[in-house]
Amino acid sequence: MNQKIRVLIAKPGLDGHDRGALVIAQALRDSGMEVIYTGLRQSAQQIAQAAIQEDVDVVGLSSLSGGHKALFPKVVEELKNRGADDIPVIGGGVIPEDDVPYLEEKGVNKIFTSGTPTTDIATYIKELVSGEAI
Repeated sequence: MNQKIRVLIAKPGLDGHDRGALVIAQALRDSGMEVIYTGLRQSAQQIAQAAIQEDVDVVGLSSLSGGHKALFPKVVEELKNRGADDIPVIGGGVIPEDDVPYLEEKGVNKIFTSGTPTTDIATYIKELVSGEAI
């Protein structure tokens, strides 16, 4: 029997809005994944530690506060510092298209902007974990 894909959904920084993250978490569960949600206002260190402790396949970050350019790379760096840079990081939320290349340069595998169908996110994660993602 195949193991379920384990995804950590996290809200880094002081962003207090989690409705989108909760919708994504439920959609990923509905697609057969196991989802761990860290809750609001997590530091990069807390997110990286949770990802390692929970032995996740993917970390998904959500930002609606505009702090994504500072916060997402910190999570990538913290995973690297802990020897867990093999855990891919994806992100989403209210992120301007112009910021996507910067985030990808900093090690975020993929950014999903507002309005992305949840099925597209689930499909990407499945492809990412299986090694088929571009």
